[in-house]
Amino acid sequence: MLEGVKSNFERLVALYEAQKQRAEALSSKLAQCESENKSYKEQITDLNRQIDILKLSGAFTGSGDGSQARERLDKLIRDIDKCIALLEN
Repeated sequence: MLEGVKSNFERLVALYEAQKQRAEALSSKLAQCESENKSYKEQITDLNRQIDILKLSGAFTGSGDGSQARERLDKLIRDIDKCIALLEN
């Protein structure tokens, strides 16, 4: 009878150790997944920002040429400066 209890106790300790190792492995995997998730969220934010910039650039160009967009922005800035100058006088 004592041998049976001892055997059951050893088996219980072995099961406990196995579950403890499994929990540690899962905890490590969870931390890794959370880190990847954070990285992906940052990447999505950056990509959305780039999309917004491209949309804004496309709205000013009408076609997609960057030099034309720069010229149009420069013209708009000059027009705004003229308006401000007129309002100040």
